[in-house]
Amino acid sequence: MNNPAHHASTYRAFTVTGRRQFALVERERHEPAPGQVRIRVEACGICHTDALAVEGLRPDPSAPIAPGHEIIGVIEAVGAGADPTWRPGDRVGVGVGFLGGQDNTCEPCRRGDFVNCSDQPQTGTAVDGGYAEVTYARATGLVRIPPGLDPLAGAPLLCAGLTMYNALISASARPGSLVAVQGLGGLATSASSTPARPATGSSPSPGAPPRPRSPQNSAPTTTSTARRPTPAPPCDEVFPLSEAPKAYERVINGDARFRIVLAGFVHQEIGTREGKPCPATAR
Repeated sequence: MNNPAHHASTYRAFTVTGRRQFALVERERHEPAPGQVRIRVEACGICHTDALAVEGLRPDPSAPIAPGHEIIGVIEAVGAGADPTWRPGDRVGVGVGFLGGQDNTCEPCRRGDFVNCSDQPQTGTAVDGGYAEVTYARATGLVRIPPGLDPLAGAPLLCAGLTMYNALISASARPGSLVAVQGLGGLATSASSTPARPATGSSPSPGAPPRPRSPQNSAPTTTSTARRPTPAPPCDEVFPLSEAPKAYERVINGDARFRIVLAGFVHQEIGTREGKPCPATAR
């Protein structure tokens, strides 16, 4: 759909100063700086660590900043000197694990240790993030997003999803492995959203020890699931940009069952899932 907002000279953004002092502002669209790209935001996940910006936990809380580091969007313009493989129209992810793009010149970068770049901005905390219709980012901090991935579903994967995935990889977990998930925050719900074993619990993980046997007989002990509540399915809550403060409050207050995502131009074009609360948890 040809949305005139894509070609507007200005864009809207929510900035924050002090502690939870949100302001909806209008900014001029400008050409990206050398090495950067301008991105039309399609979706931005709300992460608990957005509190660093919103709660004033940064060096200068008086400086306005647009929070948000779980961003998926479409490149509008590419700055001079940026990697030429990035082109307008490419769908990209920004702010992966807070990382805003390495400079490729510092000592860690020269060793190939890009994660520990000494001049890497934190998206949504040191530089503007995704609580906006448009954002700017270093081309070195981009990841390519597959065309079939729904931006609203994919945005939280850039932080919470990546974090839990790395944990599972580090633990050498495989499909069918039995894992323990500590806590029920955003990371844990991401990790547990896909069952690691059949729902009946009848299939142990590969190489797992046999179940303990009851002292009264030789049959393996089992745990009854007859009275267990039916787990509610994961539920993404989607809010328009205009309700960013409300969306943040739901996350920080622990009211979100699963994930909360801000919809940028996706909301305007496909009118998805906005504002619908998750169904009540089964008891």
